Amino acid sequence: MAGRFYSVDEVAELLGLHVKTVRNHVREGRLKAVRAGRRYRISREALAEFLGHPPPEPARETVRRSRRTGVTSVVEIEAISPAAMSRLSSLLTAVRKAPPDGEPLHVQVVYDEERAEMKIILTGGLEATAEALRLTAALAREL
Repeated sequence: MAGRFYSVDEVAELLGLHVKTVRNHVREGRLKAVRAGRRYRISREALAEFLGHPPPEPARETVRRSRRTGVTSVVEIEAISPAAMSRLSSLLTAVRKAPPDGEPLHVQVVYDEERAEMKIILTGGLEATAEALRLTAALAREL
């Protein structure tokens, strides 16, 4: 990582110091830095010289290791009355508030009254989306 430059904030975090302390070291000449615009940049070499040994590597961000699955579905229903659309929309709202798998379920309903068409956009976990689709299919058959 030769050629790596650190910000004052990064050096403070690496060394467990307050940002003002690092800035004071720079201003007093104990820690060499170059000015880039209004900010200081500290080279890896300058930081090693200041510490007397190579600086520690920055902490790596942890990667989410748990698996999550999701589904996005668009359901189009033609020739549906406003009353039936309202009923179906209410039902999907109830499913959204208590998804079976705990994953959030997002429901968006668009209704074109002139064409009597309804679009339902479902985004969420596998089980919640599947349940919402089962209920939509059952209710669409009854309407």
